[in-house]
Amino acid sequence: MEKTIDESKQGESLILEAKKGNNRKLFIESYGCAMNFSDSEIVASILSEQGFNTTQSLEEADLVLVNTCSIRDKAEQTVRKRLEKYNAVKRINPKMKVGVLGCMAERLKTKFLEEEKIVDLVVGPDAYKDLPNLLAEVDEGRDAINVILSKEETYGDISPVRLNSNGVTAFVSITRGCDNMCTFCVVPFTRGRERSRDPQSIIEEINDLWNKGFKEVTLLGQNVDSYLWYGGGLKKDFSKASDLQKATAVDFAQLLELCAKAQPKMRIRFSTSNPQDLTLDVIETMAKFNNICKHIHLPVQSGSNRILKEMNRLHTREEYFELIDNIRRILPECAISQDLIAGFPTETEQDHQDTLSLMDYVKYNFGYMFTYSERPGTMAERKMDDDVPEDVKKRRLAEIVQRQREHSEIRTKEYLNTTVEVLIERESKKSNNQWSGRTSQNVVAVFPKEHYNIGDLVNVDVKDCTSATLIGEAIGYSKDN
Repeated sequence: MEKTIDESKQGESLILEAKKGNNRKLFIESYGCAMNFSDSEIVASILSEQGFNTTQSLEEADLVLVNTCSIRDKAEQTVRKRLEKYNAVKRINPKMKVGVLGCMAERLKTKFLEEEKIVDLVVGPDAYKDLPNLLAEVDEGRDAINVILSKEETYGDISPVRLNSNGVTAFVSITRGCDNMCTFCVVPFTRGRERSRDPQSIIEEINDLWNKGFKEVTLLGQNVDSYLWYGGGLKKDFSKASDLQKATAVDFAQLLELCAKAQPKMRIRFSTSNPQDLTLDVIETMAKFNNICKHIHLPVQSGSNRILKEMNRLHTREEYFELIDNIRRILPECAISQDLIAGFPTETEQDHQDTLSLMDYVKYNFGYMFTYSERPGTMAERKMDDDVPEDVKKRRLAEIVQRQREHSEIRTKEYLNTTVEVLIERESKKSNNQWSGRTSQNVVAVFPKEHYNIGDLVNVDVKDCTSATLIGEAIGYSKDN
């Protein structure tokens, strides 16, 4: 899976405004990608109708849920440590029930319930609407499980509650699942095949967010460029659609335009893109609308054609360069970020050098970089030996990270002595006298608070910078404020 949230990030416990009459307490934590955080909002919405309010106190919870990530071993180990913590609390509060949601739930269902007996409830990413039935089973003293993957479920009819929200930015899911069988990735097996959500429900959710004061949405999917609505069903079945369905289908470029027009002052972001599916009409739509943010997260994973083929990435190095050139031509102000894996099976020193040279060509603004981690059930785990020594993986990763740090500094310095538009999201982590927000290019900027407030769009003169952060002064509101 392509990354949108650094999975080394600690899980976040989530809370929402209490619903009157609800007397049961839900504690929910999310790990991994942005899709998991979005799914937790759906779960909280479903459970609020079942008498649960969220709490930030683990000790007082009646139900504890952890929304899990399987993309790397480190993420799974972190979740296991949390389950140990939950069970320590459960010994003090035996009425408390513990459940695992998401990708680990699908992958380790019997292990959690039958072998280790560390949870009461296991629910896969497509089964959240079954939570009321599963909880009834748990309340009767039985373990409960549903990890069935769906061909239809998009949760388009559920209005997510906004958990732990800053009231400014929100996630909106547009697709679920993935059809790209990258050999290193477990997502197609834990989240199923690609299907898209009704565009009308997406627009309704964006309109609702705007009416509630939100200023920015991120359209989410494992592969947003694959978005294709033709009345429902799997993307792979589009060839069987009727002529009318094909003629009225909505692709990702069209969806972007619908979103941009629906709320012209709402910032629109999207993540994550796949090089093989990102089309020129998407880039041209980004150029056409000022409120579509000028940032593309474009995972490449490796700079070596041989390794790309081993990964079953359906693009070459040269095709990736062509795409980068087109982005630079059509959207010269666009920021580009990456995902990279160091030490994939059979990777040679030359393959690694190919990755470094690709980075030199693109000079990404920022990225997510990891050593290869063998995931059970993937093609790479079944067919390939994890043959790159750990010390070599770590050394190559360190070189990749250092190269990215250099490129980030180059890209960030390009903003010196310019004026950028910033959406204020929160206080700066380093000073309660400063605001922190992001530019259209997803670059963080900090500046003195003065009379501005969270949610304001302001113009900021950039005076200084670190490798990742712009430092400046606000000179007034943006025309789009």
